[in-house]
Amino acid sequence: MLNLASFLDLTARKYPDTLAVILDDRKMTYTEVASAAKRVANVLRNKGIGPGDKVAMMIANTPHFPIVYYGILQAGAVVVPVNVLYQHHEIEHYLRDSQAKALFAFKLFQEEATKAFQAVDSCKDLIIVSTMEDMEAPAVGENFMHLMIAADTEFNVHQTMPDDTAVLLYTSGTTGAPKGAELTHFNLFFNAFYAAKEIVKVTPGDVALAVLPLFHSFGQTCIMNASFLSGATVSLLPRFETEKAMQVIQRDRVKLIAMVPTMYFFILNQQNWQDYDFSSVEMAVSGGAALPEDVHRRFRERYGITILEGYGLSETSPVASFTLEGEEVRVGSIGKPIWGVEMHCMRDDGSFCDVDEVGEIVIRGHNIMKGYYNRPDATREAIVDGWFHSGDMGRMDKDGYFYIVDRKKDLIIRGGMNIYPREIEEVLYAHPKVLEAAVVGIPDELRGEEVKIYVSPKEGETLTPDEIVHYIKENMAKYKWPKEVEVLPELPKGPTGKILKRELKVLAAETAKKH
Repeated sequence: MLNLASFLDLTARKYPDTLAVILDDRKMTYTEVASAAKRVANVLRNKGIGPGDKVAMMIANTPHFPIVYYGILQAGAVVVPVNVLYQHHEIEHYLRDSQAKALFAFKLFQEEATKAFQAVDSCKDLIIVSTMEDMEAPAVGENFMHLMIAADTEFNVHQTMPDDTAVLLYTSGTTGAPKGAELTHFNLFFNAFYAAKEIVKVTPGDVALAVLPLFHSFGQTCIMNASFLSGATVSLLPRFETEKAMQVIQRDRVKLIAMVPTMYFFILNQQNWQDYDFSSVEMAVSGGAALPEDVHRRFRERYGITILEGYGLSETSPVASFTLEGEEVRVGSIGKPIWGVEMHCMRDDGSFCDVDEVGEIVIRGHNIMKGYYNRPDATREAIVDGWFHSGDMGRMDKDGYFYIVDRKKDLIIRGGMNIYPREIEEVLYAHPKVLEAAVVGIPDELRGEEVKIYVSPKEGETLTPDEIVHYIKENMAKYKWPKEVEVLPELPKGPTGKILKRELKVLAAETAKKH
């Protein structure tokens, strides 16, 4: 038997007074976090929520995240992390598709969470997460602190099996409405264990910076779970602000930083960077998007630290490959497959590529999800003969290092955040004046890629870019907002009537040259 949350109690017994989390002047020891997680488990049990039930949580990087996360797992329930930037109709999809019975929502996101909760009949409990300073009862739902105060601190962790689902991480893979990747207790435990021992190498008392959203797999596995397995301390940043992050690194003597390339770019371009002491940093990790060679070089020259890159997806728990400390760093490479994981580049006919030949990256091993929740067709399409098809095109050199070349589909990665064009397109098609819509990624020096929208109006209608921007801002999370909108009489199409995005990308490049 194995429950991912069991190691919280083990760490608390071994390092009871070690700080588990820091958020500015708020600090909690492992004993305190473990006790609070048990209260959450009891809150859920008191509501009749238990093994196998889905519980959604919309919480930023605050001490509440690990408390609620491990509490849900201890109850034997399944965690459904929700992006805190989402608006209500996006949250609704998570609640409805996962059949979540309850939603924990941080007070800052109460308005959108409440709208979503009220729209989904199957979700019976809304718990507004607040602090001791805020005991006010919400208009809808219950106050977290009221429930916690009334709950017992003793709870026997429900003994789940290794193959039981622990977390539903929603991802589109590369297309369509987000699907819930079923990650098991073993998937997540072993990925965090390997990350702790071989990748980030945190030890008791080391400080790891959690600026990556913990609702994403990268921060969840490589920072939170890896640190809690090891007795390390997690210093929390609810959102990335360059100077604030640099202040925290200096203040808390941070040893491990894990960021997306955009964050490193901002730090390197901070004018008063010399005011901040980075001498405590021993490990810098990057993922989520390709790290530019210039950022690699400048960070190493300034701080004496070589940023190590890896690769993974929500469906792979997430780490699939990494450049381990001590291995040769090949700039642009995502490293080699981690222990127990196989990776190949595959041709369209199912055969493996030769050295340096480009093909789709396929993966198999202990890190692969069970499948997409309630989506057997999507699962069969993604996992063929045991190989998970990533949708990423890559190559492998003669020494076994992998490189991402391009994406097989149209996924846009903006500052490390995945944006799925079809999601935006579906919202655009709901606009009463829009006849056709297409969303493509355009290169951006700062964020890697930005969103560009192309639309054509219905007959007799007039559309303006500002009108489309306003519409998207009302209906989608901020990171999905477009940088550019262009209105065309009609969009280019192939002989079957399919919109040709490759032509739109060419058009976007030509437009960029003119400006």
